[in-house]
Amino acid sequence: MNEVLRVVVVDDHPLFREGVVAALQAEGDLVVVAQGGSASDAAELAAQHLPDVLLLDLHLPGGGLNALRDIGVAYPAIRVVMLTFSEDETDVLGALKAGARGYIIKGVTGRELRQVVRTVSEGEVSITPLLASGLLYELAQPARPVPGPLVETLTPRERQILEGVAQGRSNKEIARELGLTEKTVKHYMTNVLQKLQVRNRVEAALLAQQWPRP
Repeated sequence: MNEVLRVVVVDDHPLFREGVVAALQAEGDLVVVAQGGSASDAAELAAQHLPDVLLLDLHLPGGGLNALRDIGVAYPAIRVVMLTFSEDETDVLGALKAGARGYIIKGVTGRELRQVVRTVSEGEVSITPLLASGLLYELAQPARPVPGPLVETLTPRERQILEGVAQGRSNKEIARELGLTEKTVKHYMTNVLQKLQVRNRVEAALLAQQWPRP
């Protein structure tokens, strides 16, 4: 039996929140331990329950980003996922920079929502695919220097794996394509993040998009 993941849901629309809670708990490996409707609720519930994952609305009383930053400083082990209607790339980037581990649009299916929570709980970053591709395109424009010297430190295998990440593939998909185990791919990705001096897969993918191609 899979380990049970403890989740907190914070959204200022009670009816929507109840639907999210029901969708999460439709399968036995996820349990909602608390719910709230404001930024202050988010901070208090994070402190009280120390959940594995906290789902947080971007636009709620007190500000979702404010809650995200406070939780990130006080409880960095909690993985926060933004659940919002906003498809604004500025909001996406702002949330990621503030420490969000996921950014998904309201309207996803219950199955998709549960999968995001599981993925984020394993230390990966999850973004609604259409938003991710748009964000990568925008940020791939020459606003930041290409990290040539850092990229040169990657081995050929590490570059292969990072190429897969940049194309939006999961660890499991990359492992299948390269004939490796998923655990081996995760090990390589840990090395890649360290060598590129980035915090997560999204930042690594952004840098990969800026590589000068032959």
